[in-house]
Amino acid sequence: METTERLEDDIDLIRKIGMGDRESYQIFFHRYAGLIYSTAHRVLNNPSDAEDVAQDVMFMIWEKSPMYDPARGKPITWAVTMTRNKAIDRLRSLQRRFRLQDEVENETRAVDLLNASRPADELDAMEKGNIVRSAVMKLNKEQREVIELAYFAGLTQQEISVRLSEPLGTVKARIRRGMLRLKKMVGSAV
Repeated sequence: METTERLEDDIDLIRKIGMGDRESYQIFFHRYAGLIYSTAHRVLNNPSDAEDVAQDVMFMIWEKSPMYDPARGKPITWAVTMTRNKAIDRLRSLQRRFRLQDEVENETRAVDLLNASRPADELDAMEKGNIVRSAVMKLNKEQREVIELAYFAGLTQQEISVRLSEPLGTVKARIRRGMLRLKKMVGSAV
């Protein structure tokens, strides 16, 4: 298919996706999923994170296609730009999480050093901290995100609800389920 025909076809697909046409969505997905994934992977350099971003972007295409304006660019440029932005957001989030973990680790070490009466106690506290951090990383994305915001960033449940645009009950449930999972994982290891 020539470029002009492909462009017109892509615009038509996006227009139909905006009207809820699943077949057009599948055609667009099969046509560009590889490019969207590879764009995310170039930014993140992690297959799992790139796959998550690609899925998020394909969902965003389904949701945002009614707002697509052909005058502002080609459909694939629109999709790749969303992918790049979403991947950069994910990268920043991961970097914040690692910085936060380092800060918590350093704070824990400093407090432990001040309170440590014996080297064995210090080692035990460090091991427990590592177990807790490891357990938090094993939570699903939603639970991990709310627990990090609540316990590491110090946000209230209401603030988390606003930040994530999620109902307060959903935030509370995720924190509760996440804490129960952490208790199971950490309780058996500590």
